[in-house]
Amino acid sequence: MNTLTSKEIFNLLLKDALHPFSGWDFSHIRSRIVMEPLTWSYHSEILPFVRTVESMLDMGTGGGEFLSSLQPLPKKTYATEAYEPNVPIAKQTLEPIGVEVVQIKEKDPLPFENEQFELIINRHEYYSPIEIQRILKQNGLFITQQVGWKDNLELNNRLGYPIEELEYLDWNLKKIAQELEDVGFTIKTKLEAFPITRCFDIGAIVYYLKAIPWQIPEFSIEKYENNLWEMHEEILKEGYIDLTSHRMLIVSEKK
Repeated sequence: MNTLTSKEIFNLLLKDALHPFSGWDFSHIRSRIVMEPLTWSYHSEILPFVRTVESMLDMGTGGGEFLSSLQPLPKKTYATEAYEPNVPIAKQTLEPIGVEVVQIKEKDPLPFENEQFELIINRHEYYSPIEIQRILKQNGLFITQQVGWKDNLELNNRLGYPIEELEYLDWNLKKIAQELEDVGFTIKTKLEAFPITRCFDIGAIVYYLKAIPWQIPEFSIEKYENNLWEMHEEILKEGYIDLTSHRMLIVSEKK
């Protein structure tokens, strides 16, 4: 068998990066991009409350993969999803187990009654603090894990996309907590971590960038091919490229 050249490997990996992405399922690049464990588990944080409430909302459910893993779910469980291609996937996954999936537009008011839920969970999804306050019952919990503004900035530096042009430069733990406190929440848990994410091939990085367009707006292989080639050469030499992730967890109670 002939040995592939660096350029041939590069082209094959970029072709692989065109693999379809659906739901919020990164299984295609599992083990090709690996994040160091956080100092907490979102799953473990929410599970005791999932087991003890009767009404719950999962915001930004993606394809419903994570929510379905929490079974058995509360009797009145709803899920929202703003990304249109994910909605039919989420419905197919969640409706057979009794979850009502509601398609929303990201910044519109939520289509739920006042004080409808005992628990609202949100992983990496936009939310309006005043809307969360409105639809959550008294003493209800809002638990969110968010991606901080410092996430994977090495990619911006390596690809030459100006950090100062990113939309969420002020999205930090202090701001999240303050916004919730301002509408009447008590912060019960507040955690932050900067785990290393190790990337083992350029195709996985491109696949990831195509799935998270806010990192490099209007990203395309053609536009950044020279920079991607430099990263590919570095990976072949070193074995990987490390990025710094940024995650935040807030557990808050409506008073």
